[in-house]
Amino acid sequence: ALFYTGTIHAREWIGVELALDFAKYVVENISFDPWVKELLRYSTVYMVPCVNPDGLEYSRNYFSFWRKNRRQNADGSYGVDLNRNFPVGFSKSNKTYSEIYPGPQPFSEPETQALRDFIASHPNISIALDYHSQGNVFFPAHDFRHEDTIDTTDMNVLCANMAESIRKVSNREYGIHQGKPPTSLISGSGREFYHSHGMLASVVEVGTRNISDYLDDMSEHIKEQIHALLTAISEVPNYAKANPLPRVTGLTLETVSSFAVSFSWQYETEYAVYFEIYRNTRPKGFCTRANRVGITKICSFTDDNLQSTTEYYYYIRAVDKETKVKSAFAPLLRVKTLLNDDELSRIYYPSAAQTGYVAERLENNRDHFGQNSLYVGVDEVKGISYAILNFSLATMPKNAIIKSAVVSLYPINRVSTTIEKYGEWNIAMIDPDSIDDMAEFDQVDQVEILHYVGRPTTSDHLTQGIWRNWKFSQFECRTLQEQIVQERACFRVEGPKELKAGRSKQMMQWDIGYGRDGSGLNYRPKLEIVYTIEPVKIELYPKTILSLSHQQVVEDEFICGCDVNGKKVYSVLEFDISSLPAFDYSVIVSANLWLNATKVYFKENLRFHLEFIEETPREYGVIHERIVIENIGYDVSSQGLKSKNGQQFYFDKYSLLELAHRQKQKRNVTLLLRPTSSEHVIKDKLVEWCSKESNLAPRLVIEYLPKRRNPVAPINTLYHSIDNGRIRLDWNNPDDVDFRGVKVVKNNFRPPLSPFDGVKIYAGSDNYTYDSFGALDICKYFAVFTYDDVPNYSKPVIVKYCDQRKINRK
Repeated sequence: ALFYTGTIHAREWIGVELALDFAKYVVENISFDPWVKELLRYSTVYMVPCVNPDGLEYSRNYFSFWRKNRRQNADGSYGVDLNRNFPVGFSKSNKTYSEIYPGPQPFSEPETQALRDFIASHPNISIALDYHSQGNVFFPAHDFRHEDTIDTTDMNVLCANMAESIRKVSNREYGIHQGKPPTSLISGSGREFYHSHGMLASVVEVGTRNISDYLDDMSEHIKEQIHALLTAISEVPNYAKANPLPRVTGLTLETVSSFAVSFSWQYETEYAVYFEIYRNTRPKGFCTRANRVGITKICSFTDDNLQSTTEYYYYIRAVDKETKVKSAFAPLLRVKTLLNDDELSRIYYPSAAQTGYVAERLENNRDHFGQNSLYVGVDEVKGISYAILNFSLATMPKNAIIKSAVVSLYPINRVSTTIEKYGEWNIAMIDPDSIDDMAEFDQVDQVEILHYVGRPTTSDHLTQGIWRNWKFSQFECRTLQEQIVQERACFRVEGPKELKAGRSKQMMQWDIGYGRDGSGLNYRPKLEIVYTIEPVKIELYPKTILSLSHQQVVEDEFICGCDVNGKKVYSVLEFDISSLPAFDYSVIVSANLWLNATKVYFKENLRFHLEFIEETPREYGVIHERIVIENIGYDVSSQGLKSKNGQQFYFDKYSLLELAHRQKQKRNVTLLLRPTSSEHVIKDKLVEWCSKESNLAPRLVIEYLPKRRNPVAPINTLYHSIDNGRIRLDWNNPDDVDFRGVKVVKNNFRPPLSPFDGVKIYAGSDNYTYDSFGALDICKYFAVFTYDDVPNYSKPVIVKYCDQRKINRK
């Protein structure tokens, strides 16, 4: 069953209004809407439209912003915040006049007692949704730990599927934010109480105002939320406590390339099942038919035709073939495809001292750098506010050619964005030389803008808890590339600059990772750049040239066609490629063979094909036994040679791989020119190709990048300890000139399968770090990956942490 609660806070009227309109929608549609009928055939919905009826009446009739219930406290004050009156994480307080006064003890109020008793008598509830306003965001349960739980993926997908149904109705985006940092987590809430009883539980914050104009705002929110509720109900059978299907376990990442990912898993059940695989390109993504990339009955899957250097998020669940009931999801699998051969990448973070915001009406703007969140937009107190980001590009090669770039910000609070569908947020590249003091509002306001980045984000697309990315166009990449010479890139983040009449704020808060509101270094703004460099080009001339006819083999002669008897005449070119750099430190990105034919006088149409073959044939009789590795480029006709003597045969990706294989083995490369014709017999038609003159002689042109192929050695001697209430990790870094740093990743459910499969704890060149927000009583895996300048990542070194105190007690 699904359990709906609304208006636990008196001024948040949307909860009761939505419940009533949802019930009306079901009554009016169930007779002819097969989806609604099917949903309620297999699922029960319990609705408490108004948890706080006394408070609601007081809000409607006396003081609209009243929040608590109306029971009189011992000191004569009124009200308890019912959403702080549950036992999980209850925080005692004597501040009875506070809006969040939790009451003298858990369940001190008749309203919360009624909910407690209802939950106890209805063990069939598997999903609980608590409706509030405001923020356009879902807040899944967090268990008062900055850690993923086994059902974190399930809760995020449930919320994301509801958010996707909202987007389809109104094009509005909802965020998903599972409380962080821990010091700000809400205590004693109903959501955590429901989750402690084994339910998927989430708060749903609807709209941008506590008491919105019904005709202007609330009716639109109700319409979109009805469809979201139906989406949630569709998942009830899958999370019923009687569902016998276990989660998929034993995930193993088999291979990752620049265009494909392969993984496998384990599954044991007595039921006939198949598996559904969903893919997203951002965390907290939805799982619907639109992004289902695979259905399989075997325990493995390969996903190809992917983009290079892209993070992908995979969700896997089992499905009963008979009942169609689905299992819970396996914990999320995170993978990033590799770079293409011609690509390198960098991720830059702004320094704390040069990251901050400036407000029009505040005098202490300098104090906002490195110590406060980025407030961007406009309100009555601050006036207009801009954010400033400064990235050092000192490590970017001066000859870099930027292929793609994206700047990303993590939104931590949009409650102050109070006006529906009003204003947009942009990021602009600015000229750092046009400003002397980044902390002076007037200078930031009048700074020279080089170009705006990507598309603006409108207010209805602002989300809380989901990274917002601004992708650079090719023109913007060229503008960014020009900043490499100055070794820094500067950006101004801006929002709306005017308010509607009667409104006090339209402000967005973004994380900087530092300071009192920072969620940790993992949530800093970031600039990710994928680039290449101008390749090194070498031209190789044949070591051996052979013409092979039925009559003879001639060295240093380059003739191909048909002899007087109609027998084919072949030409062979053998190249010594040992002058290429070592395989481990170079990547071939292109290759072509350049040939020049002499005059062609005959009318018959011969065609010439170039083959990459295994060995150099020295006798005509073994030509037919040759092993052809790959055809090179397109064939060329004798008629085409009349108009263009010079011809280039380009190596495709497979041929380049074989060329690199020869480079690794330090073997020569043999190419064979083969004649063909559609005519039955052609006699005495030969084409002579230039072989002596240096400017027209055949040559193999190879372009390569100086790029390390393999990672540096892994770290060694990884161990953990407890230091001042935090988990500390220590290790020894490898002694390698190409070592640039380590990336430390945490996963609560399995050893991290890639450098992206989990929560990033640290990246840098130190030999220790802390899991600052990690819970000491939860077992987890830590993996440390080394990386170089490319970056290539090593195999992980893994350590498992378990609370030794628990083990000792056992």
